[in-house]
Amino acid sequence: MPILHLVLVAIVQGITEFLPVSSSGHLILLPNLTGLDDQGLVIDVAVHVGTLGAVILYFRKDVARAFSGLFKLATPDHPDARLALGLIIATVPVVIAGLILKLSGYDEALRSVAVVGWTTLVFGLVLYWSDQSGKQEKTASDWSLKDALTMGLWQVLALIPGTSRSGITITGARQLGYERGEAARLAMLMSIPTILASGALLGIEVVATMDGGAARDSAIAAAFAFFAALLALHFMMRLLKSVSFTPYVIYRIALGIVLLTIAYT
Repeated sequence: MPILHLVLVAIVQGITEFLPVSSSGHLILLPNLTGLDDQGLVIDVAVHVGTLGAVILYFRKDVARAFSGLFKLATPDHPDARLALGLIIATVPVVIAGLILKLSGYDEALRSVAVVGWTTLVFGLVLYWSDQSGKQEKTASDWSLKDALTMGLWQVLALIPGTSRSGITITGARQLGYERGEAARLAMLMSIPTILASGALLGIEVVATMDGGAARDSAIAAAFAFFAALLALHFMMRLLKSVSFTPYVIYRIALGIVLLTIAYT
């Protein structure tokens, strides 16, 4: 695979994976703008591994707490155990729904430019509504198991391409009254088990087709996606200290219009 193609896919995926702007929308737009072929499943898995490494590194203290909490689940009142249990509960709905979608074959049917265009646009507006109407009174330490389940159900909508996993979980968190930075933090932590689950599922298919060239391409893609995602996370978390999610909403509306124009012309 050409190095430029690898770098472009990795950077686009890395930057958009955690920003609430829909990575799938950008990956569909990329070949339309450049004429490049689809990157394939192997590179998809590689860039997700890269972004996973970035979010674990950026939120390493919270990740360490959640990992420690796995060994304290017998005492659910412990803050670390509550965090770990919350992440588990938040992940179950999307794993179940994802398996049903994949086994039914509808996952591929949803990957059209029109679907991605509409979801990018509509769920961008939903994010705006939630961000403007939601209170800012809760922090991550207030995350209850009920809130974890509610956000997990919101996350199921991310199975529709263009919705944006981070965008829809942030939407759910803001609707529950979490501060903007804390909503993003919880959404990012929820991404870790979700990416692990989807990566494991896709990885089973990838192992059978992996060869030396694919391994090299995967390593390059993962590395670029890692650094791009790390920069995007740093940018977003700093920006949320002074602005709302409105700039991302405006960008989503513009992207949605471009995708719908491509779809219907």
